[in-house]
Amino acid sequence: YNIYNKQVLNMFPFPVTITNLQFVVGSCVAAVLWTFRLHPLPPTVTRAQIAAIFPLAVVHTLGNVMTNVSLGKVAVSFTHTVKAMEPFFSVVLSSIFLGESTPPIVLLSLVPIVLGVILASFTEPTFNWAGLFSALGANVTFQSRNVLTKKVVGEKLKGIDAINLFGIITIYSALLCLPVTLLAEGMRLASWTPTAAFQSVGGAAPAIVQKAMVAAVCFHGYQQLSFMVLSRVTPVTHSVGNCLKRVVVIVSSIMFFRTPVNPLNLAGTGIALAGVFAYSAAKRASSKKKH
Repeated sequence: YNIYNKQVLNMFPFPVTITNLQFVVGSCVAAVLWTFRLHPLPPTVTRAQIAAIFPLAVVHTLGNVMTNVSLGKVAVSFTHTVKAMEPFFSVVLSSIFLGESTPPIVLLSLVPIVLGVILASFTEPTFNWAGLFSALGANVTFQSRNVLTKKVVGEKLKGIDAINLFGIITIYSALLCLPVTLLAEGMRLASWTPTAAFQSVGGAAPAIVQKAMVAAVCFHGYQQLSFMVLSRVTPVTHSVGNCLKRVVVIVSSIMFFRTPVNPLNLAGTGIALAGVFAYSAAKRASSKKKH
């Protein structure tokens, strides 16, 4: 997903439009699952449940838009290095909304994550403020979604499983993202001059559409799996799993795109990821003490 998505954004620099396409494709996947009974339809969804799902869809939409904005501005490896700060935001938001207390050893493990991201930011060859703040914003919104999902699912959405919940959120997001797409990128799209990357493939729109569709399907599959995992674990555990995934994404994207890196930049990324592993170990240790 990340590799195809970055290729598309390099050729077609409209992140909100790309995000909307991904939501539309995801909505079609959900419709196919329900139409052909590949997954049972959700039970009767009440107005109260629709209202409860709405804020989840809003933060889900914002998180994916900001992720694509960041991927369009900076290297894939840098976006995912910044997004390694997920545990930090998860701890803060879980404390605020779920009332969870965090042991000192866990808080201490967050320090190398933050310091590593700061070092990586200051030494990043492709550094861009918009890319940095978009990735940070995506962290906040995704962790808000995860915490809200945990809170809302337990209280108001009984009877709606993770697959159906994500399908409803995706349809919601496609509808929410459409007016944003028109307002944010409609005029630019109308007067767009193809990029050099677009011209390098001969302006082959079918090739771009193919990559965009593959990225969209992979995006939906990843997000669906993420929601299914979230329904079975805590938000913090979920964010740790996401960070472990980033190790693979960062290494593979550097190799695929031949992203220029320097020793300090690699050190910053390594420190941040090491902090994630320390954080995971601290969480496990503190959990054993509670039991």
